[in-house]
Amino acid sequence: MRYIYPLFAAWCLLSPLLAGSSTAAQKTNIVVILVDDMGYGDPGCFNPQSKIPTPHIDSLAREGMRFTDAHAPGPLCHMSRYGLLTGRYPFRTDVTRWPTEPLIEPGQMTIASLAKSNGYRTAMVGKWHVGFHEDGDYEKPLQGGPLDCGFDSYFGMRASTDIPPYFFIRGDRAVSPPTDFLDQEFPGNWSRVRGRRLLEGNISPDMNLKDVLPRFTEEAVKVIDDYAQSSERASQPLMLYLAYPSPHSPWLPNDEFVGKSGAGLYGDFVMTVDAQIGRILNSLDNANMSENTLLVFTSDNGPCWYEEDTKSLGHDAAGGLRGMKADAWEAGHRMPFIVRWPGCVAPESVSDQTICFTDLLATFAAVIDVKIPDNAGPDSFNLLPVLTGEQPEERPIRGPVVMRSGSSHMLIRWGDWKLINRLGSGGFSDPKHIQPGPGDPEGQLYNLADDLGETRNLYAEHPEIVARLTTEMDRIIDAGRSRRINADERFRSSHGQGSSF
Repeated sequence: MRYIYPLFAAWCLLSPLLAGSSTAAQKTNIVVILVDDMGYGDPGCFNPQSKIPTPHIDSLAREGMRFTDAHAPGPLCHMSRYGLLTGRYPFRTDVTRWPTEPLIEPGQMTIASLAKSNGYRTAMVGKWHVGFHEDGDYEKPLQGGPLDCGFDSYFGMRASTDIPPYFFIRGDRAVSPPTDFLDQEFPGNWSRVRGRRLLEGNISPDMNLKDVLPRFTEEAVKVIDDYAQSSERASQPLMLYLAYPSPHSPWLPNDEFVGKSGAGLYGDFVMTVDAQIGRILNSLDNANMSENTLLVFTSDNGPCWYEEDTKSLGHDAAGGLRGMKADAWEAGHRMPFIVRWPGCVAPESVSDQTICFTDLLATFAAVIDVKIPDNAGPDSFNLLPVLTGEQPEERPIRGPVVMRSGSSHMLIRWGDWKLINRLGSGGFSDPKHIQPGPGDPEGQLYNLADDLGETRNLYAEHPEIVARLTTEMDRIIDAGRSRRINADERFRSSHGQGSSF
């Protein structure tokens, strides 16, 4: 059952006026919690058959809105983060530059710079993974990172806990340069890309990879506590972006969760992540901030989970979707996504709207009550009417979602239809790439309303839909933006329910 609460929408719109200040709407705090490689089927609130207890994530769904059709802007870590921060599809830049160059350009608007320019204190904790200017000298400042992209403070690390060099960063400086060396280790029976494995490389003397997850929680709690005790709290709202590097491998669960899930080492690590999220929620409660905070929870891309894992453990991290991380198939980019905002988002509400992480920029601008410039967030659509219950479910809130897979496949999702321009997964799943033979379809077309598992390729049966989707995808790619004046109105009026052409 889907719920719409007009009274919630009315209160959200009316509360700034009742407060007697045009800036009252800016007093809403914003917290984004992004986890890493957690699948659609891991949290119990998205998959009742999940073998992993996730009580804290589930509590967010009970207290807020659960989105069933939310998509990362790309099915890999750096792609997803770039789109979330900038409101721009990651295929529009060369994301392969991230190891040595920033992906975010100087002056490019981010969710942080938007908030900061409108009076927010902005903080980030965790995994950056969208690039610094790096030349291997970690004694000097790291340029192009969070401090240069709108964040007042930062504590985290450059990328994943399996991408050396490993070291903590505070502000724009390495806390301790990576002068030690971590030996390679592959214990257990998991594959070389998963499990409790450690990849060799330089590491700072103050870092133990098992301690990274709780350390980030401690830093985020400190941000919240310091803000709650500050004299500016009454006039300056907080934006916190907490980007956990877990449950991405190496899977290093806390001892108290080892053997406690029904999904092996991975499930134990997901339980560890959920417990850390619980600490953040408790911190917000203790600071009396929960009632005035818009909190977004999601994962950056799909899980690294194979069919044999599902068969052996009885747990499907993909939640019945096809594929995994990096794929053009749904499990690569359809993500668990929850928004909790007391008084504005109805508890236990569910939305089937097709949305994308790029939409956070325009949505936060609407929450703050400002207009983003035309040259910012080119692929960002305002989701506020969905959050407040004003948007009818049958009326799409945004235009098509377009993305590139982990390799070269391009896809477009428009209404119930999804087109992938090549054969194969385009990512980690086999077959990755298929060269069409004589008479074979050149790409893939699925009607997700009837076939969410992407089992029936309708490419050859509906050439007119293939042509229409291809034209629209090419238009969005060539235009350099999908959000333009009246673009969403054009889309809605032409395809009211988004299910047919």
